Amino acid sequence: MAGREPDRDYLRGGILPRSFYAGDTVDVARKLLGNILVHETQDGVTAGKIVETEAYIQGDPACHASRGMTPRNRVMFGAPGHAYVYFIYGLYYCFNAVTAPAGVGEAVLIRALEPLQGIQLMQARRKRERLRDLCSGPARLVQAMGITREHNGADLTWGHLCVCGGAATPGKFVTTTRIGIKEGAEMPLRFYLEGSPFISRR
Repeated sequence: MAGREPDRDYLRGGILPRSFYAGDTVDVARKLLGNILVHETQDGVTAGKIVETEAYIQGDPACHASRGMTPRNRVMFGAPGHAYVYFIYGLYYCFNAVTAPAGVGEAVLIRALEPLQGIQLMQARRKRERLRDLCSGPARLVQAMGITREHNGADLTWGHLCVCGGAATPGKFVTTTRIGIKEGAEMPLRFYLEGSPFISRR
């Protein structure tokens, strides 16, 4: 399925190229807002508009790559445009897009989506009915989208898991501090679309 665009009217922008992820990580975190995360599985297609992100950069104590390469974070040091999926609290997975040039070790956490496609499949996976409860948090969206540990290292520039161009002007965004971390909590590296009811927290 290399190079193929998912057949959905709202995905007119095509799959984002590797060059999109290769720039400044903070800038990529902002630019990801309004774009569409898509996952095609045997069960069906799910898609959601990215409404909340967090940047994790060099010199940032909350960044998994801050102490160098390990088996867990190896993907972060690879080529930009790949998925970095990790396990937290012994219960949940989180999905990130690797950014910056290879060897740097930075990524953007996708924190929340506005569900667009495959709503019933998301509801079944999440065992929740309310739209607001499907993807309003990093662990929730991973479950709703059917993303697993097996997607760690997946190339987001082609294949069944990808990010497609959304609205050219998604609207105003808010810059604030990140959530759920102890170190680096004061850094203004969280971004969300202003007025979106689907973000994880205001």
